[in-house]
Amino acid sequence: MDFDEKPSFVLGGNAMMVKLSRFSWSPLILIILLALLSFQITSKAVYPVKIAFTSSTSKDDIMADSRTCVGFFGELPERKAVLSIRDFGGVGDGKTSNTEAFRKAMRYVHRFGERGGAQLNVPEGRWVTGSFNLTSNFTLFLEEGAVILGSQDPKEWPIIEPLPSYGRGRERLGGRHISLIHGDGLTNVVITGNNGTIDGQGKMWWELWWNRTLEHTRGHLVELMNSQDILISNLTFLNSPFWTIHPIYCRLLTPTAFIYCLVSVSLMRNLVVKDMTILAPLNAPNTDGIDPDSSTNVCIEDCYIESGDDLLAVKSGWDQYGIKMARPSSNIIIRRVSGTTPTCSGVGIGSEMSGGVHNVTIEDLHVWDSAAGVRIKTDKGRGGYIANITISNITMERVKIPIRFSSGSNDHPDERWDPKAVPVVKGVSISNVVSFNSTKAPVLEGIEDAPFDGICMKNIRLLGVVSSPSWRCEFVSGFADDVFPAPCPQLQMDISSSRCSYS
Repeated sequence: MDFDEKPSFVLGGNAMMVKLSRFSWSPLILIILLALLSFQITSKAVYPVKIAFTSSTSKDDIMADSRTCVGFFGELPERKAVLSIRDFGGVGDGKTSNTEAFRKAMRYVHRFGERGGAQLNVPEGRWVTGSFNLTSNFTLFLEEGAVILGSQDPKEWPIIEPLPSYGRGRERLGGRHISLIHGDGLTNVVITGNNGTIDGQGKMWWELWWNRTLEHTRGHLVELMNSQDILISNLTFLNSPFWTIHPIYCRLLTPTAFIYCLVSVSLMRNLVVKDMTILAPLNAPNTDGIDPDSSTNVCIEDCYIESGDDLLAVKSGWDQYGIKMARPSSNIIIRRVSGTTPTCSGVGIGSEMSGGVHNVTIEDLHVWDSAAGVRIKTDKGRGGYIANITISNITMERVKIPIRFSSGSNDHPDERWDPKAVPVVKGVSISNVVSFNSTKAPVLEGIEDAPFDGICMKNIRLLGVVSSPSWRCEFVSGFADDVFPAPCPQLQMDISSSRCSYS
């Protein structure tokens, strides 16, 4: 079959399109108009303010189950054209390069974007490939026993431009290697399967890092830029060269989507990562699990992660480049995630957060044998803000420092960073936490010229702390209630009489 010719096969299937929850606008029109008139949107705002709505409209009318984001897609989109990588000459023997087969397949299925979409199946086998770009209205489906293997030839991971919110490669000056699976400006994309596997075979890249011979920043396993309506689910990702899943600049920009976000953070999901297993050796450098970056309306749930860095990290750009681009990460839900990382944290915010981070909910997290449970990292030079963060229902075992707010690595993209650009951290609520066999009490270190304000702690039990039972706090203020061991004086005001209302 000549895949540069018009298709000769019969298109089948139900051509089911993405289904989004619908609700009646009429009860909300007045509320939305009043809300829009009640505040000004300004690029000079220090940090956003939560918008609360009250009306007779039930949450059930908006989303049937607020504890899962699967309703974002309704039923999975069934594409009209379904093909196999074998149709493009793919060979799943674990040796043959399928780079051209995957790239040819993606060029071909692009034509179905406005004609019911397409699905590319990867059958059982071991399919070696270099980087390839996805297309819109598309499903990449890995059948049971299918393994996509990242090529060991660096030339099959081409160099692309640095991200504008970073100004250079994150690890090296200049450009960066493209991700194994990449996409830019996409809509309605699903990466899923019957628990197939995508293995980046990152050891080659880690050795370049360890040996200090890396010329360009390593590629991610999956990176999607400027994209919306994305689902990644029911797969195993292994051995990413760098951060594993990296959505960046992903958000909905239409007026309708903007109103959706105002009505409820749980209403619209721009990107869903669900039921994923993400694994890398615990000494593999910078192999973060999932890093939403300058992205809005993201849901991450029901995932298991082992890595050599943060399991999850919310980011939004690096120093002056992130400040200039001003693309925050917001409306993010992280829940029912478990895993371990010996050197970093279960969930981190930062340290690259110069575009701002707000409206983040983290709940039902289980972390063990890790350096930190929950961490906020920032530095002088970052600017930006971290605001309206809610963290609850966290269980930790043998975590060295359960809660840590501190500076990052004091690293900057170049000499043009501004030491006067200090971040604003305000409104962080942490509740219902239990940590077994903790090594040290929490560390809360703000910045001298920008103290962290509105830090609220409630119902926290840190058991087994022996080496350093006293909290270490500096340049922070807030409130605490029912916390053991007793927090530092900066947090010992009774929460019941405080203005702590972030939770």
